[in-house]
Amino acid sequence: MTQVLLVRCSNGELKACSAKGHSGYSVRGSDIVCASVTTLLRTTLTILENTAGLDLGVKATLRGKLAFKVKKLETIPVDSRKKLVFACDFLETGFQRLEKEYPAYVSFRVQIID
Repeated sequence: MTQVLLVRCSNGELKACSAKGHSGYSVRGSDIVCASVTTLLRTTLTILENTAGLDLGVKATLRGKLAFKVKKLETIPVDSRKKLVFACDFLETGFQRLEKEYPAYVSFRVQIID
């Protein structure tokens, strides 16, 4: 099972996200659930890497493990803050949908911090 944790701030901004484990839906290389998790995370990372005022700490040490934290620089443009909220909404919606469609293969939870 793939376990996903999304950490968002009380203002809705994305703070961190981590995914670990293989879903077990199919064999490695043909697993649509793992591919979906990877696509959601990597797309979000690519967008945020090109967002002004952000520094990302990314850990992808092993296959089946991907985590990142968002660090804001001292000054962050309003548009970048909006992207953080949208990115968090995007991930939350995507992972909720995956968990609903594949409950035996994806576990998703959200943690809200101040």
